[in-house]
Amino acid sequence: MLTSDTSVQVQVEQQNETLIRVTNGHVSLEIDLEKGEASLESSTSHVKGIRSAFRWQGREYNTEHYQSHQLKSQEEVVREGFGKGIHLVILHETSLLPQLEQHFYIYESSPYVLVQSAIVSDEELKTNRLAVVQTKEVTLGGAAGQPEELSILRVPFDNDKWVRYTVVKPPLDIESYEATALFAADSRRGIVMGSISHKVWKTGIRIKSEKIGGIEELDLYGGAVSELTRDSQAHGYVKGKRVESPLVFIGFYDDYRAGLEAYGQANTWIEAQLPWEGGVPVGWNSWSAAMAELDYDLYTSTSDFLKNEVQPLGFQSEDTVYINFDAFWDNFTPEEMKDALERVRQNGHRPGTYWTPFAFWGSPAQFGQPVEGTDGKYTYGDILLRDSEGEILPDVDGGLAIDPTHPGNLQRIDWFTNKFISEGFEYIKLDFLAHGALEGQHHNPEITTGIAAYHYGMTYLQNKLSPEAIGRPFFINLSIAPLFPYAFAHSRRVSCDVFGTLQDTEYLLNSLTHGWWMSNTLYRYNDPDHSVLYKSFNQEATGWHEGRSRLTASVIAGTVLLMGDDFRKEEAAARAKEWLGNKEIMHVARLGQTFRPVEGDLGKQASDLFVLEATEENAFYLAVFNFDAAQAAHKSISLERAGLDGTARYSLQDLWEGSQGEAAGVLTLNLEPAESKIFKLTIKAD
Repeated sequence: MLTSDTSVQVQVEQQNETLIRVTNGHVSLEIDLEKGEASLESSTSHVKGIRSAFRWQGREYNTEHYQSHQLKSQEEVVREGFGKGIHLVILHETSLLPQLEQHFYIYESSPYVLVQSAIVSDEELKTNRLAVVQTKEVTLGGAAGQPEELSILRVPFDNDKWVRYTVVKPPLDIESYEATALFAADSRRGIVMGSISHKVWKTGIRIKSEKIGGIEELDLYGGAVSELTRDSQAHGYVKGKRVESPLVFIGFYDDYRAGLEAYGQANTWIEAQLPWEGGVPVGWNSWSAAMAELDYDLYTSTSDFLKNEVQPLGFQSEDTVYINFDAFWDNFTPEEMKDALERVRQNGHRPGTYWTPFAFWGSPAQFGQPVEGTDGKYTYGDILLRDSEGEILPDVDGGLAIDPTHPGNLQRIDWFTNKFISEGFEYIKLDFLAHGALEGQHHNPEITTGIAAYHYGMTYLQNKLSPEAIGRPFFINLSIAPLFPYAFAHSRRVSCDVFGTLQDTEYLLNSLTHGWWMSNTLYRYNDPDHSVLYKSFNQEATGWHEGRSRLTASVIAGTVLLMGDDFRKEEAAARAKEWLGNKEIMHVARLGQTFRPVEGDLGKQASDLFVLEATEENAFYLAVFNFDAAQAAHKSISLERAGLDGTARYSLQDLWEGSQGEAAGVLTLNLEPAESKIFKLTIKAD
């Protein structure tokens, strides 16, 4: 028994020669040494018949192929963040196969278990598929012990090509990437599982079932590749006398939303987020306003407009406004760039820039182009990522992948980062980063997987832009990028490109519905992309409520708040002055906290209701949306379901309109087509 200062202890019982049971009062682990299987359960839910498996020499082997299953070791452990716990190692042995280890970690007071598998041999091994958990029975139990209908969250690998988070129900055959939640829609009871180490493997969670209320096949493994990981090649092999799987998290929660937040926090205990002390970034990005037509007048006039017309109304964060280039900053001559940056700094603003470190946009005719910073030693044809036959990988989004490990690309990173630093930029948007995580034949022979290459390249790039290296803060933002690994940037765009229409807003909020928990866990802030108040360069103008709802969605995201309009347009300027001058709305944006979805069982759609508990203000904020652009909507909101006290009476403030009211039990309201609202609720004194 492991004792502690808390009332909850981890107890290990060897019930007989073949059965071991470990419990901490929240979750129990049972290991059957006769079958070579393990099970996890809470008071109502369970994951039974857990095996580990690996692919080796053309076949897949799991614990059923082993003759001997024994408890190799049991030790007390302390891990920062997780606290005190027990680590058990189960060793599986048989002739002619590598040893297979299962590692289980169970901590005091925590409703989760960490699991990892490993294969071990005196000879070098290689595998490109190593399963941590394979099971044929996962069940959520209801209050009466009866199975509840399961909903399964599919998390996309990246945010490219307008991919959506999706919630599906059996019958199904899906794969989620890195993480998933299995939950009951009404009770919100759920099981959250996913990888919490991200330096080698792409992790997949394959789920199949014809059974309502349960899972008949679940396979959580390292080695995932598919169209959704953007790969054309098999996952790279991991080699060594000892090969370890990802470390994975399996947790049981009364509210799956709390489970996803705990999963995000657990990741940061393994690898911390990149810290940022500068407050929520507020400002402007050029892409939506001009795209390829970006020019000197737009860039400088935007800075002038925000400085003179909007910043005095309160549009700033810690007296800071960023004026950021996107793609096509190379439209500027060197003289224009110098003058533009001087103008921005004279306005007291901070300039930001844009770059794609792992994607090449040229044609084959340009393969002979020298790589910047290499003095002609390398061409772009040299640094492109290739397959095992030496062929260049197929393009993704029109761009060819650059090998992050190639010395020519490292010199290219040196050249571009030195340029950005010397020009005085203080913010960078890094785009099309999934190219750097593709499987292929990397120049560095020690790096054999796409994630290892991505980790290598991003670590090198982040170190070049670190405050320790350049002597000042430099905000790093990821645009199109894998969700994991995460520790190289202060923010990541929660979705793909989002412009100004109501459809854009709903698409963004689909990502927030299932990815809110990444803000201030994996990344300091979620990024909701540029907020188009009136008209994007590639779209028609939006209506009043449509544009304001787009801003509302950004404000609740947690949030990098960059505008995306050309304010030389009269209506864009008018909306900016009215909406960005709303001090209550800007206060919420500067909190830098992400609102939580009230509902999640919505298929491919977004929740229309989000809530934030502002504990320091002793208040709640509710954001509600009407996703119908043609018809008004009547909303009836249960305050208890939203997480408030259903018996209390609240003072109600409409932050957009400034009106006051009261609410108790159920909040009813009408929304105009495409309208959204943010309410602040505080309990009324008796």
